[in-house]
Amino acid sequence: MTTNDLLAEANATFAALFEQARQAGEPDPTAMSVATASLGARPSTRMVLLKQHDERGFVFYTHLDGRKGRELQDNPYAALLFHWPRVKAGVQVRVEGGVSIVADEEADAYFASRPRGSQIGAWASLQSETLDDPATFHQRVAQVEQEFAGREVPRPPRWTGLRVRPMSIEFWYGGNFRLHERCLYECDPAGHWSKRMLYP
Repeated sequence: MTTNDLLAEANATFAALFEQARQAGEPDPTAMSVATASLGARPSTRMVLLKQHDERGFVFYTHLDGRKGRELQDNPYAALLFHWPRVKAGVQVRVEGGVSIVADEEADAYFASRPRGSQIGAWASLQSETLDDPATFHQRVAQVEQEFAGREVPRPPRWTGLRVRPMSIEFWYGGNFRLHERCLYECDPAGHWSKRMLYP
């Protein structure tokens, strides 16, 4: 099996598990934690939603001026974690890799597909900045609604997608007595993929 075949195998495994999570009734199979780190090596994590997965990587959307956006511009590496407790005896998928901004055309197309209320919110929110009072945010929402009344809402220039290009993908399968099964796909600096099992 070639290294490209191994990456294709890992992507196919993820796609199959994602579909199982959907069929198993997970509250939101797209929910994933995103861990970032500042240049000072201070980590932070939060939940976001996966919006696209293909051979190029895993995509989510955010404001570039929010904390995770700033950290990923300064230190463009991220770790993702999916947890689907209703699949098999519990499944986790861990992804680590470099991060890049998606093409404007791709971000525009996704933004256009969002509900109008979400589009308005993207303009009104000063993500991660201090908010003095909830009423201030509601006022900003009303102002944006008025500004774009009767016309389409364009994508904010600093709101876009970020793609995590995996350098490792680990599948963790829960087992009785903590005898879990772990399978790790890794890419070396030369771009060659390998596969190995890990002790739980």
